Amino acid sequence: MATRNLVRVFSSENPNTVTAEIPLPDVFRAPIRSDIVKSVFNDLSKNRRQAHGVNKDAGMLYNAESWGTGRAVARIPRVGGSGTHRSGQGAFGNMCRGGRMFNPKMTWRRWHRKVNLTLKRHAVASAVAASAVPSLVLARGHRVNQVAEIPFVVDKLSFDKTSKLIAALRKLGLAEELDKVTNSRKIRAGQAKSRNRRYVQRKGPLIVYDSEATAVKQASSNISGVEICHIDRLNLLQLAPGGHLGRLIIWTKNAFAKLNDLFGTIDCPSKLKKGYILERPLLTNASVSRIINSDEVQSIVKAKKSNAILHDRKKRNPLKNKAIMSKLNPFDKIRKANLTKKAEDSKKNKDAKLKERRASRKAHRKQGRQFISQYRKGLEVANQDTIKEYIDYVAATKGALPQ
Repeated sequence: MATRNLVRVFSSENPNTVTAEIPLPDVFRAPIRSDIVKSVFNDLSKNRRQAHGVNKDAGMLYNAESWGTGRAVARIPRVGGSGTHRSGQGAFGNMCRGGRMFNPKMTWRRWHRKVNLTLKRHAVASAVAASAVPSLVLARGHRVNQVAEIPFVVDKLSFDKTSKLIAALRKLGLAEELDKVTNSRKIRAGQAKSRNRRYVQRKGPLIVYDSEATAVKQASSNISGVEICHIDRLNLLQLAPGGHLGRLIIWTKNAFAKLNDLFGTIDCPSKLKKGYILERPLLTNASVSRIINSDEVQSIVKAKKSNAILHDRKKRNPLKNKAIMSKLNPFDKIRKANLTKKAEDSKKNKDAKLKERRASRKAHRKQGRQFISQYRKGLEVANQDTIKEYIDYVAATKGALPQ
């Protein structure tokens, strides 16, 4: 919501001239309720729809009857007669060729929505209040870097020519906005471009006028993206297109001064809307961090609790967690230290052990060669003894062996 007390009124002929200052109407201090705006916008946008639907007799104009059970066919109604390809075909069902569709759209559907009058007025007030917040206007995509201030009030826009109105808007700092809207016009994607909705383009500024500035109605009718609205007929569909807050609004001086009579003030009800009272802000300070850190709140809140964990809910693996293993097995720490020491000692005595191992291996090889030499000599002696004994044996039994 806006917090300024006075709003400057700029001259349409000389933008650098301030012609007057007007107190900021209380409607700009109303709470910005995006939830109400979106809900009301969705319901109001449905009231523009025209009822349409399929023919109530479509797919049902056949002389068809089910054959019943016992004939090994489905129980779907079938067209009677004979002699044509249509005879015996399924009918009526949504799965049948030429049948009706499932749940067809009918003209007696509930196309329109009734919206509570006070809810609509709250939504319009929120949209008007959001138009005075520069960050919301910029977030909606409007180019307002060259505009003097938001909300933007002009003394008059009663021009008899469209070219004069365009020139005045460009002088007022809206040249970039008008160029953006003009360049955004493009052909719509999809089938709708053949249904009288061929082009799409962005929304430009909205001019809000009063009965004394009706000339702007004709002058602005051919400016791309520029819309107009009478102050007595503020429309949420124009103030928040798509349900998005922050429409760039150009107010005429008399229309802007009429807002207090139209919406009333924080203390007084509206003069033109019977029984309407502006919605009150629930918070005077919307900064939650400032509220929490204030002395008033911090003096009564409880002190910060320490992270006292009664028991550890997470089960940890002792084979991977040293602290848990030390609790379960206090000797594990000594065992691991011994293993580490043993590994370090083995690295230190590596050269001595290698030399000792080589000497031992050499001694074993020498003993092995001696053993094999003695073993072979023993085999040769045993072999000679065996041959001699065999010859003596044969000679004793059969005589001398032939030479």
